[in-house]
Order: sequence, then structure tokens, then C-alpha cells
Amino acid sequence: MATDGLRELRPSLRDRIAARRAGRLRLDPLFRLRPEPRSIGDVTRGRRILAGRFDLGGHHLSAPDRIPWDLPAQPPEFEAALHGFGWLDDLAALGTEAARRAARDWTQGWITRFGTGRGPGWTAPLAGRRVLRWIHHALMLRDPADDTANARLCRALGRQTRFLAARWAGAPAGAPRFEALAGLLHGAALLEGMERHLAPARAALEAECAARIDPQGGIATRNPEELLDILALLTWTRDSLAEAGAQAGPECSAAIARIASVLRTLRHADSGLARFHGGGRGEVGRLEHALAAAGGPAPPLRERAMGYARLAAGRSTVIADAAPPPEPGAGRDAHAATLAFELTSGRRPVIVSCGSGRGFGPDWHRAARATSAHSTLAITAVSSSRFGPAGRREAGARLPLMERPGAVSFERRDEPQGPALLLGHDGYFATHGLTHLRRLDLSADGRTLTGEDMLAAITAADRRRFARYRAAYPDRPVAFRVHFHLHPAVAARLEAGMVTLTLPSGEVWEFAQEGAQAVALAPSVHLERGRVAPQPTLQIVLDGAVGAAAGQVNWTLAKAADTPVAVRDLAHDDMPIEA
Repeated sequence: MATDGLRELRPSLRDRIAARRAGRLRLDPLFRLRPEPRSIGDVTRGRRILAGRFDLGGHHLSAPDRIPWDLPAQPPEFEAALHGFGWLDDLAALGTEAARRAARDWTQGWITRFGTGRGPGWTAPLAGRRVLRWIHHALMLRDPADDTANARLCRALGRQTRFLAARWAGAPAGAPRFEALAGLLHGAALLEGMERHLAPARAALEAECAARIDPQGGIATRNPEELLDILALLTWTRDSLAEAGAQAGPECSAAIARIASVLRTLRHADSGLARFHGGGRGEVGRLEHALAAAGGPAPPLRERAMGYARLAAGRSTVIADAAPPPEPGAGRDAHAATLAFELTSGRRPVIVSCGSGRGFGPDWHRAARATSAHSTLAITAVSSSRFGPAGRREAGARLPLMERPGAVSFERRDEPQGPALLLGHDGYFATHGLTHLRRLDLSADGRTLTGEDMLAAITAADRRRFARYRAAYPDRPVAFRVHFHLHPAVAARLEAGMVTLTLPSGEVWEFAQEGAQAVALAPSVHLERGRVAPQPTLQIVLDGAVGAAAGQVNWTLAKAADTPVAVRDLAHDDMPIEA
């Protein structure tokens, strides 16, 4: 789960008081039943952690032969990930005796240093995450030869459950609060002596589901990966309560069903998520695991899901951002991505966005939120949504998007030749009197994606505003660029005005255009959570300009060669994806 490191790591005064009170608990609550691991880790990361190479919170540290709590001070994102114990998933996935021993020793080390409520990490989101991981991996953390250590583990879980009962409401609304409540409910349901917290925590979870999950199954931040985090937390909690003889409430069950429909709509052909508004594609297999746990058919939605529109045919998916960015109060990761799209063919992402720069420092965070960092049209040096008050450069990456499109149009057409999206937004009306119109057509076999991008002054009022802009800046033509950011695994070659894209599987796509003043391959970056540095990649750029009152470019991406039969990506690679 993405973290706001400093906010998660540093307890408030109320957190400190609740943590000290919880730290005085003397009860050693035993497990009521043997918990099952539910979170998924990565074997490769587990090997790296065991070797002392820590990649946490977007930062890297190599410290072999040192336990984590003896490491020198690190950035807040790193330390928040460390104190959240998500890395236990990776050691459990590795599953060796050395990994189990490290997990036990490092957990006991945390209890010795911080278990009585002192030090960093005593905030509701981190305590919830920690309780979940300790309970998920209790069998790995329990030492068959040390009853004293096992009692200390249970006592520490009881203390944190008591802390969460007092402080869950202090967690920020959204995924952090769901995480705090999930940890509280796991502790209350699975630990003897914590039962008194179960009923109020279950009522609180019901209220949060009703308040934070909208009737269609979306959340205010419009972050697909955050929605996946919430679905996982809710299914873990529902299933753990059922195993303990309790039941989740109806709001929780209904929220799970609604969220599953949205996430199926936002699932690409490679089972990864669309990357918008600070979210990544998700850990490999995590989306499928969460959807399987959710149960029920929950088919993809034909209309917009959380503001996104999906086209699917053959082995191709197109997912477009067809709504304004989140409201200013909904989070600090909103991107100026309106009408941007992603294209995936089989297991291979082709057209993407730059992604979230949050884990790479404030400069990357701010740059990745700009319209030009997404696969859409942008007026040169102007985003379709603008940041908050000027003059706050030091906080620029965290400013909300205050100037947002007032209207975003959406129409889906299912035509004989294939599905189509007709989209538009007025994000450039205030600055230039212009509207961006985009049409995306996916052929019925999924082998051709055709697009039209127009920037136009449509109404008489628009034309008057555009004329005033031109009169004020007679020497400044309204230039625009249409960006198509390529996944780093895609090889690109520009020749005679046509771009040839070759995927790692051997599949070949050709990009052609009409109406642009120039076409070029330009540098770009791919920002993916878990990496310690941005990955260099390329983007296709179409240059255009608005004439009297409009400018338009047309483009086509067509599959020219399939994956060779001997190099298939999937066991059923020829099967169409779920529409």
C-alpha cells in the first residue's frame, strides 16, 4: 500500500497517550484459532531482504548482517514501510528456515524496542498494518521452542489491538482508516480477551463502507490501486470474522460486491490495473487473488466505473480517464489526466502513463501529475487541470488540483466494426476558450485502435474567448502535443513518419498519423512503485497547432504481426479477454 511516510510514521500526541496506555496491558491474549495467511509476498524480494538489501517506500538500503531496528535514520517512507511489516509477506513467500528465523528475530526486536508504546510507528494505519501481518504470519512468527517469546508476541498484539480501539478514527479517511479497522477487527476476533472491541469495530467498519464506498463501488480519490487495497482489506476481514464465528455486516458485503465490479472494469488484459491518480498496476497476481476472494460474477461495467471507461476486444484493452480529477479534498495524488488512455495487448502493456512519482521525491511527484506525463493531448506547458496557490514551490508536489475541467462528456457506442468512446473536456476553456475532444475506436478483433484528437472553440462564446486570447498574445500560437508514453519493454523505431512498436513477445504494432505538423520519438520515464529510480523509456509525440478556431490530428495503432506461436505469453493466449 502506498504510504505518506511522515504522516504515518510520526504519532500525534493523542496517539502517544493511547500507545502508552495500551503499552501497560499485562494480558497475554492467546489465539482463539489458528489464523491463515492472506497477504501475498514476493520470493525475489524475500531473498533480497534476507541478504540485507531493503527496498522499502521507494528507497533502497544495503545493510547486510544488521537487524532493521539498528539501521541508520532513513526517509519517512522507508521507515513507515519498515514499521508496517509488509515485508513479512516477502519472507513468508521465501519460506526458508533462515527467512522464518529472521522474521521471528526482527519481530521480537521490534517488540523489545517499541512494544510498550514508545518510538515511531504508533499510528493507527501502521498499527493496523502491523497487526494484520503479525496475525497473517503468526505460524511463522511463533517459536516452537520459546514459550516466553510467543507470550510476548501475543501481548504485543493485544496492546496494539487496544491502541487501535482507541485511535482508529484518527487514521485518514480511505484506505488508511480501513487498514486500521481491519487490524482492529482481526485482533478483536482472533485474540482471547479482545472480544469487547468486536461489536463497536464492526459497526465502525459498516459506517465507513457506507460513507466511503459510493453506490457504484468507487472511492473519492479515484485511485484504482487504493480501491484494490480496500477490497483486499474487506475480504480479509470478512473471511477472518467468518472463521472466528462472527459475521461481517451487510454494508461490508455489499461494498465488496460493488468494488469487485469496478476493479473488473479497470483490469487490463494482463490482469494489471489501470495506472491513474497515483495508483500502480498492483503486485502480480494480487488483483486476481482479490477478485477471487470477493466471489460472485460481478462483470465489468459498460458505463463509466469510478470515472473510467473501458474498451475490450480480442486480446486488447483500452482504459481511459473519462471524468474530472478528484475533488481537492480527496487526496494529494490527483493527476491532470483527463481523457488519457492506456492500451494493453495480451500480457504486454503498450501505451501507458508515466505513473506516480510519489516515491521518487517531490520533483518527480509534481512532474508526473502534469497532463504531459499522460497519454493524451496537452497544450504546450499547460495542464488540463492546474495546481493550487502559486508561490508554494516547496509544497508543489502536494498541492491539490484546484482548476479542474467543469464538464467531461462521455458516450459509448457499440458499432458493428467495434466499440468506441466519444470523450471531451473543457479544462482549457478558462485559459484559452478551447475544448479537447477525443474519439477512440477499437476494432472488433482488437487489432486496431483508431483515435481522433481535436482542440476547438466550439460555441460562439468559446470563439470570443479564444479571440481574446489570440489578441492578448498575437505572437504566441496555441501549440499542442499529443503524447503516447510507451512501456519500457516496448522497442520503438521511427521511419518515414511511421513508428514501429515491437513487444517482448515479438508482437508488432504500427503507429501512423495524419494532420500533425511533426511526429517524433522523445524521451520519457516510467515510474513504478518498488523501484529505486525512474526507468527511461520513449514516447510518441505528435505536434499540432490551433488555427482559426480548431486543430486536429488523427492516428492509428494497428497490429502488424502477432506473437510467434513458439513464444506464447499465456497458456490460452489466443482466447479473447473478458469484455
